[in-house]
Amino acid sequence: MIEIHNLTKIFDKMKAVDEVSVTIRENTVFGLIGTNGAGKSTVLRMISGVLKPDSGTVTLDNMPVYDNVEAKKKLFFIADEPYFFANSNARTMERYYSGIYENFNKEEFYKYLESFNLDQNRRIGTFSKGMKKQLALLLGICAHTRYILCDETFDGLDPVMRQGIKSIFAKEMDEHGLTPVIASHNLRELEDICDHVGLLHKGGVLLSKDLEDMKCNLQKVQCVFATVEEELKALSGMEVLKKEQRGSLRTFTVRCTREEVAARFATVDTVFYEVLPLSLEEIFISETEVVGYDIKKLILG
Repeated sequence: MIEIHNLTKIFDKMKAVDEVSVTIRENTVFGLIGTNGAGKSTVLRMISGVLKPDSGTVTLDNMPVYDNVEAKKKLFFIADEPYFFANSNARTMERYYSGIYENFNKEEFYKYLESFNLDQNRRIGTFSKGMKKQLALLLGICAHTRYILCDETFDGLDPVMRQGIKSIFAKEMDEHGLTPVIASHNLRELEDICDHVGLLHKGGVLLSKDLEDMKCNLQKVQCVFATVEEELKALSGMEVLKKEQRGSLRTFTVRCTREEVAARFATVDTVFYEVLPLSLEEIFISETEVVGYDIKKLILG
């Protein structure tokens, strides 16, 4: 488990990270969402022990991370722009990381290189951005650490490669208990992979919740009521986060369980009603609008 408590980092009198507190449980995929400048990269660098916090604490399995070799053995950090030795190739980087991480699986690494069509003898300096990201991810996966920290992991990868990496993450979580922490400015990239999502804004945590909990407690209902009175009856006492109307068709986002919606609508007269699935984007829009933020401007551009 990674526990972050009141983490703060200041650069030139500017608070890049402002008292961030988050808990990242084992064997889950944690998505750290935020625009450029929100503090995602700085948080990841402090979790990995690259940067020292000005205040607050980061512990990994109850061990402080900064300046702690034993803690750092349990994690692999992949920066937004991965670093490789000058004039190196994939074999050079494999020899380096297999010397650091005792569980590095060389055989698996070269199999992945072949599957991803990455030439082990080609200079990495001639790779595209996407190829460099693929190589960094494969090195991190084959190191078989407990945690892998990824900054803008899927940026530069085509859709097929993204799905390939996500599949490998799922396999590693199942077989080795891997815990991926993925920072991204793109909410849609994490739609189908995250268990828990944290939203950073101006260096602080705006929202941090389990995705399944959010999905279970937010419902999108589309319906046509027989009368206005029936509509008022259905919504009485319910927390309505969003309401749309097109002719007689009403669409509501309400905070309650699916069972509560069914029980409520069983008592009113409707022409029809259905409960629709909410996307991660819709969930975050609903949750952040409640506290006065417009996530469409923060994340969706």
